[in-house]
Amino acid sequence: MTVPNFIPDEKLAGVLVPLFALRGENDLGVGDTDALKEFAGWAASHGMRAVQILPINETGSDHSPYNILSSMAIEPSTLATYPSAMVDLSAADFKRITAAHAATKLVSDRVAYGPVKALKFDLLRAAFSKFTTRASTARIADFAAFRHEHRSWIDAYSTFRALVEFHGTEVTDTWPEAHRSPAGTNDWVTALPDGDRERFDNEVTFRAYIQWIAYSQWDSVRETCAGHHVALIGDIPVGVSIYSADVWQEPEIFDLTRSCGAPPERVFAADPFTAKWGQNWGFPLYHWFAMSRDNFAWWRRRLRMMRRMFDLTRVDHALGFFRIYSFPWRPERNPEFLDLSETEAAAKTGGTLPGFVPQDDSTQENQDKNRRHGETLFKLFLDESDPHCLIAEDLGEVAPYVRPVLEHLEIPGFKIPQWERETDGSFTSGATYPRLSLATYATHDHPPVMAFWNDWFTATQSGSPDAASHALFEMRQLLAFAGRADIELPRPFDAKVHLATMQGLLASNAWLVIPMITDILGTTDRFNVPGAAGDQNWSARLTVAVSGLDVSFAAPLARFREALSASGRCTS
Repeated sequence: MTVPNFIPDEKLAGVLVPLFALRGENDLGVGDTDALKEFAGWAASHGMRAVQILPINETGSDHSPYNILSSMAIEPSTLATYPSAMVDLSAADFKRITAAHAATKLVSDRVAYGPVKALKFDLLRAAFSKFTTRASTARIADFAAFRHEHRSWIDAYSTFRALVEFHGTEVTDTWPEAHRSPAGTNDWVTALPDGDRERFDNEVTFRAYIQWIAYSQWDSVRETCAGHHVALIGDIPVGVSIYSADVWQEPEIFDLTRSCGAPPERVFAADPFTAKWGQNWGFPLYHWFAMSRDNFAWWRRRLRMMRRMFDLTRVDHALGFFRIYSFPWRPERNPEFLDLSETEAAAKTGGTLPGFVPQDDSTQENQDKNRRHGETLFKLFLDESDPHCLIAEDLGEVAPYVRPVLEHLEIPGFKIPQWERETDGSFTSGATYPRLSLATYATHDHPPVMAFWNDWFTATQSGSPDAASHALFEMRQLLAFAGRADIELPRPFDAKVHLATMQGLLASNAWLVIPMITDILGTTDRFNVPGAAGDQNWSARLTVAVSGLDVSFAAPLARFREALSASGRCTS
């Protein structure tokens, strides 16, 4: 596969879009690999040279792309399950199975994960059934070669997934003790009656088959992006689920006593628990010393997978590799602690509270240790990556040593204009951004520009002098950053503001400018609200298919192209 050479000498513009949000030509209720191929072509047609997506790892029951069941397995719902995309799926089976699911509403403004996954698994099972009975010798050999190539994880993962299917849940705490380890499970399977053992082994093979198809389709996605000269940017989550195949297979390389997260941040103040204690993500911490015994083989395997699938990789929560904020309780216990003081909380946890580990930054000695810890890990990551192909998501409570280390290692970090300030509160000029950086107004965790701008506008009309003054200040700073201080204020988000925000971001010195799709289209859709529960997270979809974007959003896309053209960013 010939991959274009994306280098910092050529400033690129791109777009961030969650895969689940895309609507493809053959939509089955969620974005898939075919839809992403369509989108890559669409992005290239508008002068964009990069497409950033969220993690593609298999997710758990909450469907969060950051709470993953495997560091290596790909989420099956990302697969294009049509006869044109799957050799083993017949047109007759596709027609029969989709008809059986026809009563279920799949296409809506949100992903209906339950019905969508049920449909896709029925289609995958039909394809697997045909494969097991009619596959050519060559395909059987290819599948065997895949399993051999990925033997360090695929068999354990597939067995774990068969157990999840057997028990109906990934919550391993509820499983019999014998099933909570590979050795115990192997003994149990060996003792099963022949028919039961055959059915279980068939399920194990089916789960490996899905991953074979998944890796093949994602290889094809990268080839398509390369054909459009579009860089595909992937995302490696900071953690894995405590109920993941990884923890089940190698519990000794994880610290299961604490739950990682992030400290309280003003930007997420809408959630009372997050505002008080921080974000409790629930992932186990890494046992770094145990990982070092085999030269960090687990991490090297992950990074090689990302290098295969993507041109560049965003390292989620890069700050956590220097020191990680963590909790002495699991997320399901959060309500117990919401109204407690620190003293009361400590009394319930044996004296420990949420905080940074291995140590906080309260002393210079601690800071030096944390700096060396992060630098060592990122050097390891660079060993398994091409130059300038890692992007560090360095947002949040940034310790003073983090960005100097990343700069020294030539790893781009993030620049969000409204968080990059001078001492007088004005936005730092985009012209001063380091070339090795990624500039954007928002990640998947944040409201798009139109949403926070209109919140400012509402404040100017609220009747509160203080709120109005602050909101006007913020509006002026954003327009000054964009070089459009001449635009009259206050005003709601409109065409002038949209054009100005795109111009300002694209004019920055950052190598990569990757707005969210919502900011390019000028909408208020939100993909994740940290701390919120329910179907509002990880499920919002674009209102039209990729093929309809140019018609439905003609005006905002014209403004984006105008700003892109003026920026001089490489579009050929």
